[in-house]
Amino acid sequence: MVDEKKKKLCSDEQQTVILKNWHFGLQENKPFGDAGGPDGLTPARDRLLQQLKERQQELELLDITFDNKQGFMDPSFSTNDSAVYINGKLSSDNPLTAKTDIGCEELSGIKAVDFLGSGYTKTVLKAALPQGLFVALKSINHQGTDMRLCMEDFQDSQGCNELVSFKLRKEIVLLQRLQHTNIVELKGQCQDSALVGGITAVLEQGMPLQMIQLLQSPWEERFRVCLGLVQLLQYLSHSPLGSVALLDFQPRQFVMVSGELKLTDLDDASIQEPACQEDSDCLLQFPLRNFTLRCSFSRTCEGLNEMRNLYNAYRYFFTYLLPHQAPPLLKPLIHQIMNSTGELKQSINETLVAFEEVLHMYKSGLHLENLPPSITRDYAVLKGMRSVANMEYRCWPSYKQQGCVLSVHSAREAALICSSHPQCTSFSLSSEKTWTGRLLASFRSGFSHLVPDVNSAVYMRRVKASGAVL
Repeated sequence: MVDEKKKKLCSDEQQTVILKNWHFGLQENKPFGDAGGPDGLTPARDRLLQQLKERQQELELLDITFDNKQGFMDPSFSTNDSAVYINGKLSSDNPLTAKTDIGCEELSGIKAVDFLGSGYTKTVLKAALPQGLFVALKSINHQGTDMRLCMEDFQDSQGCNELVSFKLRKEIVLLQRLQHTNIVELKGQCQDSALVGGITAVLEQGMPLQMIQLLQSPWEERFRVCLGLVQLLQYLSHSPLGSVALLDFQPRQFVMVSGELKLTDLDDASIQEPACQEDSDCLLQFPLRNFTLRCSFSRTCEGLNEMRNLYNAYRYFFTYLLPHQAPPLLKPLIHQIMNSTGELKQSINETLVAFEEVLHMYKSGLHLENLPPSITRDYAVLKGMRSVANMEYRCWPSYKQQGCVLSVHSAREAALICSSHPQCTSFSLSSEKTWTGRLLASFRSGFSHLVPDVNSAVYMRRVKASGAVL
């Protein structure tokens, strides 16, 4: 039942038009309900009700599983904390829902400013909060494939809206239960049809993952994406819902937020591992490889969800992002990771340990310990100075498109790079750092003059008596 506060909002002329343009294809004047006989029980109607019942049971299973897991880990956990569904809607009494700040009332002040994308089931729009921040609004795509196919089957606008909405309802529940750095944050929701035209989820806004752009980025940034993915999969393997499989594992299911990879589409996630009678029932099939796991004594394919996720990470992400342009001295470790994940020889926990070893070596500079200290002797150092009117040259992959800016551990590594570039005559180090804490070095072929800058140091290659650059 809509309370008095929501009735007041709905009666306000300004509020009633909220989000109408967000739900493309919503036909307010079209009659709802099945067009069957007087008894209302046609075969199509019966099938629709059965599908609605199955979707409801799927949502209830999420809550039962969560309650059981929490009760096992914390005996003081109360099952009263589980989500409550009334007429297919998530009750606001759920404490996890209460943690989100944006509800139906707050949505009245939000303006959609851009169209981000749409799929079979959902439409995503960029919206501006009153504070000037941006969020993503995810709602049902009333012109999407799922809605069209449902209407062709059942000719029931209200029933199809409810059926298609279940994917987004499931996603909201999963986002409440699964909270991790590499999963987008659920900032709010509204399931009041009178106010917003249907269910709407308010999410942390990110940029769609562009693999081509990512392939052109520095190796350090590509490694960050892969590391974040491994951390996510390790969490999903031991989540509050048990082992979670991402059945629709594609780069399009992810977004980038401030350089971090984040999972944004969870409606096809599964918390159940397949039942089995023998090992052949535990078959993982991929286009180029098949794997068979053992059927456990409990007659389930234990670990299958984890292995499915890990191999998909290998074939969609690691293969393209990890080996290319990796630091030469780290390549043996990278090769081991590629081999173990490509053959599913290690668990996600072991894979995470391997990634953390690469990160430690890269951040600490241990892979550079054989560089001679004398390598910087060929450079004159001017601390507290910065070059201006620079003559830039391009290198790849660079943090700066029109120049050569690379990540280095120290001046020694920068000197090694500059000495390997024929056009490099100097480089500078500033206080600017990457996410690993490594320095950003700018390499150039020349400059006009120097100016004071306490946060910078310029290294110039010495010139031989013959006039050649060392």
